[in-house]
Amino acid sequence: MQNNIFLTLFVGHSLVKLNEVDSTNTYLKNLLSNSKPLIEGTVIMADYQTAGRGQKNNIWESEKGANLTLSVLLRPSFLEINQQFQLNKAISLGISDVLKEILGESSKIKWPNDIYFKDKKIGGILIENTIKGHFLKESIVGIGLNVNQKEFGLHVNRATSLSKILHQDYDLNKLLSQLCSSIESRYLQLKSGKNQLLDKNYLDRLFRLNESHQYEINSKNFKGIIRGVTSTGQLNIQLSDGGQMFLDLKEVKFIFD
Repeated sequence: MQNNIFLTLFVGHSLVKLNEVDSTNTYLKNLLSNSKPLIEGTVIMADYQTAGRGQKNNIWESEKGANLTLSVLLRPSFLEINQQFQLNKAISLGISDVLKEILGESSKIKWPNDIYFKDKKIGGILIENTIKGHFLKESIVGIGLNVNQKEFGLHVNRATSLSKILHQDYDLNKLLSQLCSSIESRYLQLKSGKNQLLDKNYLDRLFRLNESHQYEINSKNFKGIIRGVTSTGQLNIQLSDGGQMFLDLKEVKFIFD
């Protein structure tokens, strides 16, 4: 474990860099289960994850040494269980802020936990919470960002990276520093109760907001318009007949042309 000179109050001050690990989230969970004394903001970073996971246990495909794959330990004990999606919003916005700084235009947040740039996935998050009473105790925030990867195999039409957009490689350590600073800034907004600001910023960057697109539920396609996300994280889709659906993450699939 090493200390790092990041321009942050706590995120990234304690950093563990690994060459290879099954999953940074799993590694961090194991440290906590073994009662290792870890400070809030501890970051586990790996050059390569052999079993990096996304939502629904999808495998995160990442080229060795080309991308940013990390997990951050947070202790949002100020959040009630029914507010936990606010943490998702804060982290998503933190990533989006960094990409806007680098690329000059906003990325989009694809509900519930992907980051898109011009209809292509550039990153994703996986947050795993532990609960104490009616509040969150600890959160392991897994983040994957496509940085210098050029080839995406079967996902070539649905994925991109910073280097593909910028036509040059981007320094991973610089990006890590930027990301830690940005995530901390949004997390502190959340901690200070600036939920209206987070809600507005999140809605402004929500992928496909107020656009008509195809979706799939129970193997059936339908056309709908995303109108927002509820405080508990359900996706609000307006149907062609004017009705509304409120969907959990495993209930709906986005259809791409």
